[in-house]
Amino acid sequence: MADLAIHTQELTKRYGRRRGLSGLDLSVQTGEVYGFLGPNGAGKTTTIRLLLDLIRPTSGHLELLGGDPRRDGVALRRRVGYLPGDFTVDGRQTALELLTYLGNLRGGVPRARMTALAERLDLDLTVRIRSLSKGNRQKVGLVQAFMHVPELFILDEPTSGLDPLLQQTFLAMVREARTAGQTVFMSSHVMSEVQATADRVGIVRDGVMVAVERVEELRERAVRQVEIHFEDPVTVAEFEVLPGVSDVTVSVGVLRCRLNGRADALVKAAARHTVIGLRSEEPDLEELFVTYYRGAEHVAA
Repeated sequence: MADLAIHTQELTKRYGRRRGLSGLDLSVQTGEVYGFLGPNGAGKTTTIRLLLDLIRPTSGHLELLGGDPRRDGVALRRRVGYLPGDFTVDGRQTALELLTYLGNLRGGVPRARMTALAERLDLDLTVRIRSLSKGNRQKVGLVQAFMHVPELFILDEPTSGLDPLLQQTFLAMVREARTAGQTVFMSSHVMSEVQATADRVGIVRDGVMVAVERVEELRERAVRQVEIHFEDPVTVAEFEVLPGVSDVTVSVGVLRCRLNGRADALVKAAARHTVIGLRSEEPDLEELFVTYYRGAEHVAA
């Protein structure tokens, strides 16, 4: 398992009669960005707390960076950048005081590193934490997760409270971490941030993993809305028989349709005519995510 940053087998957690996780199998490759998707209550935070030995499993096996989170917890957590879903700390300290304290616990972090991250996230380090808004507290959480350059990031809903511009800054930081060979395990219910950064996604529902896919494969299967402008008239009949093409309409030299899967057949058919414009909406993982959930509901029924 040397190439796996996270590995679980049949991981199960019960809270009395209530089930948190049920037989979760999870494998995250070293150096990849893994999006862990699901709505609130699906089991994402429970999984993260188990990985960090903040709670103990009812049954099953788990490894973090090749070690046992229970036996090797202190050493492993030094190598992890963790951002909880609810970042709560002593509000009497300034952001700089807190970050310095946490950095010292990790063996020391250069102040220049903290300052650079704070400037990038537009965070004032001199303000007491209790005076900060939720979004600014989230920035403090991100700085403490990134500042010691960990091997593995475990981030629970990391963009909660951030404005759209800073969300883009965070996504750039994630891409840079992947380029540097770091591993990012990121739980989220926001499709756009996962679609922009992840190599693979795992979709969890009611504590059960319902799918694990590469993002490009999801995109290939997702439905697109396509609009093609032709110089000369075309007919519906020519295009409605193509694989993956549906809901074809033609009006004044403009063809509109839905495309499910690869575009090869549609592009080759269009190339038999003079194309003067083409628009294809990027496939949205949101639709596919909802499809998996509906499928799981049908199976359960």
